[in-house]
Amino acid sequence: MGRILSINLAVPEPSDAKGLGTTGINKQPATGPVLLRAPGAKTTGLGSGVVGDRVFDIKHHGGNDQAVYAYAREDYDWWAGRLGRALPAGLFGENLTTEGVDVNGALVGERWRLGDEVLLEAVLPRIPCNTFAAKMAEPQWIKHFTEQARPGTYLRVVEPGYLRPGDQITVVHRPAHDLSIAELFRALTTEPQLLPKIVDIQEVPAGLRAKTVQRLGG
Repeated sequence: MGRILSINLAVPEPSDAKGLGTTGINKQPATGPVLLRAPGAKTTGLGSGVVGDRVFDIKHHGGNDQAVYAYAREDYDWWAGRLGRALPAGLFGENLTTEGVDVNGALVGERWRLGDEVLLEAVLPRIPCNTFAAKMAEPQWIKHFTEQARPGTYLRVVEPGYLRPGDQITVVHRPAHDLSIAELFRALTTEPQLLPKIVDIQEVPAGLRAKTVQRLGG
């Protein structure tokens, strides 16, 4: 059983990394209860699944399959040791900073009960982008982040509700397959030989499965 250490909301700041002018990657902890709900389609919906958060790059972020982004404090601490600097909650742009739950080892389609109301489903790994690299200001950050395969997970909102810092996280469902978020990340980045594995796993979003079939020449 894990818990939520922090619920983080965007504080917009200027960024020229993608030519958008503004980014919501800068996230700061919220103090009170925060509502989570499904945001709808990526380009036409509400963006983030966390009320009070904001998504500016609607082509690549937000929508139901990327409604909530979670990153583990344990992985932050690992990175802090490597980088020699403090890494506060929200720095990586995550909505939920967690403790005691295997975020990267979560199976695609795994479901978490958070607090008394919210049910989330692990869907996709985070793929690092230029905005993330600019925020971190570390040499070859995208390369190093990718090599370590500690991506954190995007989650879908299955049942909406309010969350508070300190709420418990309980894994309530694990699918029959063994495809983890970390393995899906490696398939999409450094280990394309793993791609055939994801085609027949129904918990993987249909659009990604279709693109994978095309990539494999099917």
